[in-house]
Amino acid sequence: MGQGTPGRVADVFAAARKEGRAVLVGYLPAGYPSVDGAIDALRAMVEAGVDIVELGLPYSDPTIDGPVIQEAVDAALRGGVTTADVLRTVEAVAATGAPTLVMTYWNPIERHGVERFAADLAAAGGAGTITPDLPPEEAGPWLEAAGRHGLDSVFLVAPSSSDARLRRVTGIASGFVYAASLMGVTGVRESVGAAAEGLVNRVRGVTDLPVAVGLGVRDGAQAATVAGFADGVIVGTALVGCLVDAERSGAGREAGIAAVRKLTADLAAGVRAGS
Repeated sequence: MGQGTPGRVADVFAAARKEGRAVLVGYLPAGYPSVDGAIDALRAMVEAGVDIVELGLPYSDPTIDGPVIQEAVDAALRGGVTTADVLRTVEAVAATGAPTLVMTYWNPIERHGVERFAADLAAAGGAGTITPDLPPEEAGPWLEAAGRHGLDSVFLVAPSSSDARLRRVTGIASGFVYAASLMGVTGVRESVGAAAEGLVNRVRGVTDLPVAVGLGVRDGAQAATVAGFADGVIVGTALVGCLVDAERSGAGREAGIAAVRKLTADLAAGVRAGS
């Protein structure tokens, strides 16, 4: 597909803003329940209303992932998923037209080779990366490579982030800022805390980049609440849970994909109702 196209993520946020709504970002890991099964689930997610895809690159030490995502990632690794499989998944999902970001810890990028990873991701049609464990102070090599290949670099901030930290992170980020709604690992919550809205307001005080909130959203009602104060709503654990529950129960791949489609439709309605 050639070099990445800068601005695809920003264009999605701009279009949603014109529609008076928030953007829906949906996460699933590559390779679960299989490489092709993940591709089918991701396509279903896009068809049902996800605007931007966050594709997880399975890694053996996922420090911010909760038990549901860890279960799926562990299964993908046991199934032998590789970075090449992740890139093939990117290509298949990007072909839907939805900007596709790879959520990856730093070690897999470093092992693949920084320049090579950027080049391969762009060639697959990827829009960029979300790197939860890459400190901004050490991000220079990645930012340079990503810039050469037209890739966005999304970084995380948390309620504990100081104002100075927010300025540092937003000064190097592109696409959007990922605002973690709470401290801790990923997982659905009964409610998305008030700290999330406060964090969004603080981030907006230092940057014009869109701010998307993740960690905790489980259904359309919660998505509507977050869409009332954020530019984007990120959902991961609840969607992964659809696939995990289907595998655990023996219902199978198609049942899991149907559940992903149903939940995504509910979430998509939520971001439209809440903005």
